[in-house]
Amino acid sequence: MNSPKSTDPDRELVLRCQAATPNGLEGCFRELYDGYKDRVYNVCYRITGNGNDALDAAQETFGILFRKIDGFRFQSKFSSWVYRIAVNASIDLKRRAANRRLPSLDQISEGRGDDPVRFEPADERAESPIEAAATVELEAEVQSAITRLSPKMRAITVLRYMQGLSYEEISISLGISLGTVKSRLARAHQALDRELTPLLDRHGLR
Repeated sequence: MNSPKSTDPDRELVLRCQAATPNGLEGCFRELYDGYKDRVYNVCYRITGNGNDALDAAQETFGILFRKIDGFRFQSKFSSWVYRIAVNASIDLKRRAANRRLPSLDQISEGRGDDPVRFEPADERAESPIEAAATVELEAEVQSAITRLSPKMRAITVLRYMQGLSYEEISISLGISLGTVKSRLARAHQALDRELTPLLDRHGLR
């Protein structure tokens, strides 16, 4: 079996970042940022449930990556480490928000740190107003159902269905056993099935 060290597609770029001088790090780190910004934002958005929190969690994720990349030793794929940081940053942000304002978990904005790369979400695909309205309606209801899951089940759902990770990759990313991955995913699937079946029927997708 190939080890993460030999199969990681990000290995050479990560090594360049680790070997760079402080003044030269920003350039190669920007390449990592460009490769991961959309995936990180999507994970953060799905877990936090709104754009402002997703931007804050994504910014925090890249700040942590920038500060700690020297310590990465390829014991897992770099992407698994990125996903773990993004999931934890999103969950921690929502937890801090809940501790401050218990009545609502939404519309919470954390201050951004002085990180070297400001997060810039990709432009949305252009579409007609009718298509956009239909997409937004469906997207909002799906996201609402995901947000009602517990943070742990939400993280697994996002990584499996939105990012397409395998059970093994989720296990490594979240630091949990395969059995736990399967158990949480099964419970999440049951909960989402109850939530989304009426939605799919309403939109004629079943």
